Amino acid sequence: MDQNKNKIDYKLLGRILRLAMPYRKIFLLATSLTVVLAPLAVLRPYLIQRMVDDYIFKYDLSGLGMMAIIFCCVLLVEVGMNYLFIYSSNWLGQSVIRDLRIRVFKHITNLRLNFFDKTPIGTITTRTINDIETINTVFSQGAITIIADMFTLVAVLAVMLYTSWKLTLVCITVVPFLILASYIFKEKVKASYQRVRTKISEMNAFLQERITGMRIVQIFNAEADEMQKFKEINQAYTGANLNAILYYAVFFPVVEIISAAALGLLVWWGARGVISGDISLGVLIAFPIYLSMLFRPIRMLADKFNTLQMGMVAAERVFNLLDTDQVIEDKGTNKVEKLNGRIEFKDVSFAYLAEDYVLKNLSFTIEAGQTLAIVGSTGSGKSTIINILSRFYETQKGTIEIDGINIRDYELQALRNRLAVVLQDVFLFTGTVYDNITLRDERITKEQVLEAAKLIGAHEFIEKLPGGYNYDVMERGSTLSMGQRQLISFVRALVFNPDILILDEATSSIDSETESVIQYAIEKLIAKRTSIIIAHRLSTIRHADNILVLDKGRILEYGSHETLLKIDGGHYRELYEMQFLQVEQ
Repeated sequence: MDQNKNKIDYKLLGRILRLAMPYRKIFLLATSLTVVLAPLAVLRPYLIQRMVDDYIFKYDLSGLGMMAIIFCCVLLVEVGMNYLFIYSSNWLGQSVIRDLRIRVFKHITNLRLNFFDKTPIGTITTRTINDIETINTVFSQGAITIIADMFTLVAVLAVMLYTSWKLTLVCITVVPFLILASYIFKEKVKASYQRVRTKISEMNAFLQERITGMRIVQIFNAEADEMQKFKEINQAYTGANLNAILYYAVFFPVVEIISAAALGLLVWWGARGVISGDISLGVLIAFPIYLSMLFRPIRMLADKFNTLQMGMVAAERVFNLLDTDQVIEDKGTNKVEKLNGRIEFKDVSFAYLAEDYVLKNLSFTIEAGQTLAIVGSTGSGKSTIINILSRFYETQKGTIEIDGINIRDYELQALRNRLAVVLQDVFLFTGTVYDNITLRDERITKEQVLEAAKLIGAHEFIEKLPGGYNYDVMERGSTLSMGQRQLISFVRALVFNPDILILDEATSSIDSETESVIQYAIEKLIAKRTSIIIAHRLSTIRHADNILVLDKGRILEYGSHETLLKIDGGHYRELYEMQFLQVEQ
């Protein structure tokens, strides 16, 4: 929906309402109640009119008592149906957004990584939480309640005209002013709420980045600058909300003045009618109730129409996220329980942006069970090889084959089930050590976890933690050292028993004392499986079967450690001698 347009996008509204299809019975119940409640609401003032005209002034106490019982029954039925309407419409909204959250989260988990490279996490969080919550109002306060108010409006106006068309015409002379005030209010609040939605998205994105990077903020003493930026964003958000509040503060008193004017006209004209005998006293008593029932929907329609539009704006943002085609294609049909692990790159070229290729015509082979080490300067394309092998990104040219089959021909989940990646920056989730190792995969047993931890050499340090494997890891594993986090990630990789293991600079942030423990863990991990190791420390890759030296996306050298050291003026030999001399010094 174009936010600059005033018209409702009925195609978008239809798409929102289709979200309720799994709950069509509840949807039909809520809409049916809107039809029933309108005449039922009008029945109350009509009964009051009858009680005054036909029973009170005729001193018919028995008839009055019966009418009072009928009035109470109607009231009870209306209260019960109102409860059912409010509960069913809100239940419908909550059910729809519950399903939509799951759908959005599932979609997000299948998006390519380049989507997250370009989109702030705070913005995605806003779409998944705030915007989806706003869609709930389309059902609980928007479309269905607008229909209910429209039915009530028509029913009230029809009964008023039937009862006294002259008195009705006198009362509704102020309605054009009410409609004009409602329209101005609707447009102003709509613009304010759009600013509110934009500002809250900006605030979420800002907070997510600064809280995640709080260490950098504090290291560089940037607290004051960041505080000033936050104050500006917060002020803009508060200003947008205050604008909306201002319009409410002006609109409702104006409506009260218009309603009072209508009531004054009613009393003036109605009293004359009672004196002249054209209007009964019962009609004069019932008409203020009719008037209240007529003005309330008109007054609330503007607010509810805004609510509907804000829900649609939020829905459009959520649907844009769902319609994002940056989803990893999963057209492969090859489901494998185990891979031999032979990897072959054939003239592979890859670019993150347009024609700016990071990898250029890469061709190499890793035999099953062998270990390939990749070295090179920052930006040479080392991590990119891992990303495209795991199908986090798709290559533009060439093919990658595992066991002679194009990786795109493997079912994505089946392929990734046989690969494990240990990154330099280990990410641990809030939860226990055990949960971080198994990732709550129920297929992994406690015995497997203990066996893997002992094999890696992590069992001893885990057991010393308070609670052992039940030790609660704080967000991102901040209470553990880098070496401890790395060991947990190794155990995690091993319990999933991959056929292909990838280590992305797993020792680059480890101190020399811890490196020996990590090196032992790596040797256990790579045993009897195809492995790719990216490392800056060349001492950790001496025993690799082959070493690939990258420079600006191209292969400079390829061979074993001994072979590459024999090349006079070779890039690998130069790197090795530099590191060897630094260690000796």
